Amino acid sequence: MNKLNLKAAVWKEGSHYVSQCLNIDVASFGDSKKEALDNLYEAVKLYLEDNNKPKFVKVERPDVASFSLKYA
Repeated sequence: MNKLNLKAAVWKEGSHYVSQCLNIDVASFGDSKKEALDNLYEAVKLYLEDNNKPKFVKVERPDVASFSLKYA
């Protein structure tokens, strides 16, 4: 059995929490941070079961950065 060490970001969006895996393009949500992360865990497991060659990005030490953007 293989083991992956993954990183996730979690934030509040309205009345829910959103969780996103930074290594694999998978996201989920829940009513709490724990539920959002538990749901993400299950979503990543399903993604890996269904995908023979997943695209995996190594994330060492992510930073949260803010920036402004003007758009039409």
